[in-house]
Amino acid sequence: MDSMIVGSFPRPSSLITSGGNDWKSDRVKKVCFPNSYVTVKLSRFGAWNSLDRCLLVRSQHHLLKPPIKGFEERTTFNKRHNRKFLVNAASGQSLESEPGAYKPKSVWDSFKNASDAFYRFSRPHTVIGTVLSIVSVSLLAVEKLSDISPLFFTGVLEAVVAALFMNIYIVGLNQLSDIDIDKVNKPYLPLASGEYSVGTGVMIVTSFSILSFWLGWIVGSWPLFWALFISFLLGTAYSINLPLLRWKRFAVVAAMCILAVRAVIVQLAFFLHIQTHVYKRPVVFSRPLIFATAFMSFFSVVIALFKDIPDIDGDKIYGIRSFSVRLGQQRVFWICISLLEMAYTVALLVGVASSSLWSKLLTVVGHTILASVLWNRAKSVDLKSKDAITSFYMFIWKLFYVEYLLIPLVR
Repeated sequence: MDSMIVGSFPRPSSLITSGGNDWKSDRVKKVCFPNSYVTVKLSRFGAWNSLDRCLLVRSQHHLLKPPIKGFEERTTFNKRHNRKFLVNAASGQSLESEPGAYKPKSVWDSFKNASDAFYRFSRPHTVIGTVLSIVSVSLLAVEKLSDISPLFFTGVLEAVVAALFMNIYIVGLNQLSDIDIDKVNKPYLPLASGEYSVGTGVMIVTSFSILSFWLGWIVGSWPLFWALFISFLLGTAYSINLPLLRWKRFAVVAAMCILAVRAVIVQLAFFLHIQTHVYKRPVVFSRPLIFATAFMSFFSVVIALFKDIPDIDGDKIYGIRSFSVRLGQQRVFWICISLLEMAYTVALLVGVASSSLWSKLLTVVGHTILASVLWNRAKSVDLKSKDAITSFYMFIWKLFYVEYLLIPLVR
């Protein structure tokens, strides 16, 4: 409700009042002085507790003998002093509630905001993919039930934590290098939105890279350390804007970087970490491991291609020659679908050839369902809608997660 607040007026004994029951109305009242009028609209809620009715005041001339300048100065001061109360008065709130309106954010609110910003900064879909892939590949080294021991869980935990630290470094560095592009493609990210300063981003990625290498070193596992080191090199070369680097500008090289990390390093290095460091067994490349590496090669290429489809606008502006920019969104979309369907077909053949009945059944049925769901979902995607494409990209990541649940079942 619109309202204005009267400044500090004296109550002279000779004030003449009138108005009766009209104080309940919201009409405009006049406070009259000779040769001047001050018109005030009073809130029905009452701006001041001391005002219990509206006044129609006519002052005697001798009451205005004090200098008009003094009155104007006091009125100006009161307007300036009370300006901060106008907003709540306009909304119908009483002035007694004002101090609460200026309470600072609580510690809990600050914590929630900081957690949400870091959650978005860490790119949670990649975090989930990293955790599931390491756990799944680690299970491929299990040969008997007694292998599932505290030693196994300790080895997996070491690998997961070190890899997550490196994952945050890689995705954080990419955001630092793409702030302007992300303002177009992903304005919700903390650096693009301004929630994080560049200094904050640099501090985070530096800290997590150091923590990752430190953990990899003290664990004493060479497969783990080399997985972290190669991921660091490829992740840096992919994003950082230095001469001969920023490989993401070149579509084929960018895809090879993602394939090397997601398909080769994750499968082989983390399997060897459990096989040689935890179990102290000789290097053996089992059939499930070979299948996982081959299948995830298809999936990694698809992720590398598909991630650029919704980002085509910003990539065009800033000269990133992705396959989506060069070939068009629709063509790249269906290339990705074809590659995944080919991967599921290979998985079906591997399942059929399995000597284990339960493995054959689960592998064939599982991949048949995934292939069907993928095809039906792909046909319904509106390729003109960025939101629809982004949603489908996250659906592909969900298929990625499910595949890592099926890989340990392959025999």
